[in-house]
Amino acid sequence: MATKLHSFMSSQPTEADFPVTYLNDTAIVQVSMRLSVLEAVRFKQTCQNLIEADSHPQQIIIDFQNTIFMDSSGLGSLVSNFKYAQEQGIAFLLRNATPQVMSVLNLTGLDQVFSIESPNSVEPIESRNLEDNRKTVTRKPDPLPQTHPSVDSWMKRLIDIVGSLVGLVITGFLFIPIAIAIQINDPGPIFFKQTRCGWMGKRFPIWKFRSMCVDAEAKKSQVKNQVEGAFFKNDNDPRITRVGRFLRRTSLDELPQFWNVLKGEMSLVGTRPPTPDEVERYEVPEWQRLDVKPGMTGEWQVNGRSTVRSFEDVIRLDLQYQKNWTLVYDLKLILKTIAILFNKNSGAV
Repeated sequence: MATKLHSFMSSQPTEADFPVTYLNDTAIVQVSMRLSVLEAVRFKQTCQNLIEADSHPQQIIIDFQNTIFMDSSGLGSLVSNFKYAQEQGIAFLLRNATPQVMSVLNLTGLDQVFSIESPNSVEPIESRNLEDNRKTVTRKPDPLPQTHPSVDSWMKRLIDIVGSLVGLVITGFLFIPIAIAIQINDPGPIFFKQTRCGWMGKRFPIWKFRSMCVDAEAKKSQVKNQVEGAFFKNDNDPRITRVGRFLRRTSLDELPQFWNVLKGEMSLVGTRPPTPDEVERYEVPEWQRLDVKPGMTGEWQVNGRSTVRSFEDVIRLDLQYQKNWTLVYDLKLILKTIAILFNKNSGAV
C-alpha cells in the first residue's frame, strides 16, 4: 500500500494526453481515447523520453483502457516504441487492450508479437475457463477501425470485384504468350511473388508476371537505389530481363494483381503497396498512407510513377488520393490509367 501511495504522489504526467505513473521500476503509460497521427507523434515521443532517460524503467506498460480508436499511424508508433524498447533491453507490455485495439493487432498479426496482459490473469483457472466458454458462444468479431471512407464503401468493393473478374479474364487470354516469352528469354517461374503491406500494414503476397532474373531478390543489394527515402528504384536495373522491360513498360507484369483485388487485399485504385522493409523505415506520419487499401493504380501511377524520385513525393500523392477520394474520382483515375497504358512514353521501368 505504501508503494502504491508513493507512486501516485511522485508521478507526474509527461504529456497531456499520455500521463505516466511509476511503480518501482515500471512506467505505466496511459494511452488517449484516440491514437491517430497527431496523438501518435506525441505517444512516440513520450515513450522515447522514458527509454532515453538516465534512469530508465526496466519495464514499460502501455495501458489502452480508454482507447477506442487506433489507425495505422497509431499502430506505427506502437511498433516503433516496441522496437526501441527492445534495443535498450526494456520489457514492453500491453495492458487493458480494448476490442478496438485488439482488432487492429489481430488484423496485422501483432497480437502474436506483443506481450499482452490478460485482464483475467488474476482469476482462478476454473473461472477463466468458464468465462472463455461463454465468450466463445456469445462474442462478436472485434470492430475494425474506420480509418477511411473508401475502406467501408460497398460500391467501391463491388467495382473492385467486377473489375478484377474482367481483368482476370484478360489475364487468362494473355497468359500463354506472356509465359512463353518469359520462358524463352529467361527460363524459370512464370510468376513472381513478393510480400507487401496492405491496409493497416497487414502483410500479403502480391503476384506479378516475372520481369527480373530468377535470383533478383538476392542481387538487390548490388543495385544502386536512385531514389530518396523508403522505397527502391533503378531505371537501368540490370536484373530486369529484355521481356521484363516490355512487360513493365506496358504494365502487363501487374495483371496477376487482379487476383489480389478479387481477394480484397488490394483495390483497383489506392496507394502504392510498400514492402515490409520500407514500412520498417517509416516515421509515424508516413504510416497514414496505410489507412486505405493499396491499389493497382492511383495518383502515383497517373502522375508519372517513373519520374517519382523521393519518398516525400510518394507520401504527397498518397495523401492527395485519400483527401480527394470519391467513387467518381476512382473512375477518373482508372480512365487516366487506361489512357496512359497506350502512351508508349509513360510506362514504368
